[in-house]
Amino acid sequence: MSRKVKAMLLVALGIFLGFPLFSMTYYTMVRTSTPGFCASCHEIQPAYNAWKTSTHVNNGQGVVADCMDCHLPAPHDTVEFFYAKTLHGAKDIFVHFVKGSDSYSREKSRNRAYETIKNDQCLKCHRNILYMPHKRGAMLAHRSVIYPRKGYEKKCFDCHKNLVHLDRSQFVYRF
Repeated sequence: MSRKVKAMLLVALGIFLGFPLFSMTYYTMVRTSTPGFCASCHEIQPAYNAWKTSTHVNNGQGVVADCMDCHLPAPHDTVEFFYAKTLHGAKDIFVHFVKGSDSYSREKSRNRAYETIKNDQCLKCHRNILYMPHKRGAMLAHRSVIYPRKGYEKKCFDCHKNLVHLDRSQFVYRF
């Protein structure tokens, strides 16, 4: 058998084995990246219910920011995204099955999220915050966060802490 035929067989074998493996991995990532999947863990259900009543779901623009948008890096950074998603998932599974639901503290989890989520996570969606001609004060405040002076660094959560995962008795809708 010639080298060319061997190479073509190896490529065909690689495609034959690689495509299903990639498809299964991709399918798994897509299926486990929905808010409904996140809420399937009963510890997360209250956070899911609070998210559903927030402006990240109910807004005049019709845009929905789901769990991954805030809690994981941008998907275009594939390696960091898969690593972070796997790490978060493994941690959640460990806590759920090994430590049990009694060990889950929503307040601790919320504070840890506030500490670890970077401004870039918010700026993935909120790219236009420096151009708000009818809200000059907000525009200037956002400018001081995006371009801070040394020693005056802030996080988006310093002002917007109770925006998403806050228990509400009614939907918050913003036009």
